[in-house]
Amino acid sequence: MRVAGEVIVRVFELCSAIVRPGVSTAEVDAKVEELIRSSGNRPSFKGYCGFPASICASINEEVVHGIPGDRVVREGDLLCVDVGVIHQGWHADAARTYAVGSISAERDALAEATAAGLNAGIAAVQVGHRLSHIAQAVEAEGRRHGFGVVEQYVGHGIGTALHEEPQVPNCMTPALRRNDMVLRTGLVLAIEPMFNLGTADTRTKSDGWTVVTADGKCSAHFEDTVALTDNGPEVLTRKDAHERIWIGSARSSS
Repeated sequence: MRVAGEVIVRVFELCSAIVRPGVSTAEVDAKVEELIRSSGNRPSFKGYCGFPASICASINEEVVHGIPGDRVVREGDLLCVDVGVIHQGWHADAARTYAVGSISAERDALAEATAAGLNAGIAAVQVGHRLSHIAQAVEAEGRRHGFGVVEQYVGHGIGTALHEEPQVPNCMTPALRRNDMVLRTGLVLAIEPMFNLGTADTRTKSDGWTVVTADGKCSAHFEDTVALTDNGPEVLTRKDAHERIWIGSARSSS
């Protein structure tokens, strides 16, 4: 899984270089798939439950599961790239939100808070803690800034399958209160907060995949694959523990 995570790090370096105004999400998808396959690995998403691409590419009001296509990103957009890699039967899964050119201060703050929510959730991955510690840490960041914390889509366990138990919510829910669990060494989780500028409610578009905010306002999404070791959390999908995962470019307050 470390090897799969290292490939994802390279994917995000590639995306940082190519995500510019005028690039299509299909172009990003093709280049990412080429990188994954040329490294001797396979994309986790392509063909998963019929998904047609190697990345999920979600723009602005699209929360998650956006299908790459002819749509091009434009100055001021937020683009989330979510990607999974399989190495010798083991998965890693992560997502980053990118600023396309200069973005508004409002969108910059949204992405910054979502990245902070992920970091807070990772810090809560400690032996003897519970899933609820992760959920509470993520939720606190979103609520503190007044953003909608998406409840309908959650993180998950990961290993020889892309999605495994347990589910990892981004806020406290009745189901989590009933099924909270103690975190133990060897557990690997994909933690993935999604915060919205407006309501936390979402709907799914007619393509059956793309999830958008119910009010059409912008969303941001970050994710990492995190292993719990005796020394605490090890993030498998970052170059190092101090890597900044959000680099904004706010230029206005609109």
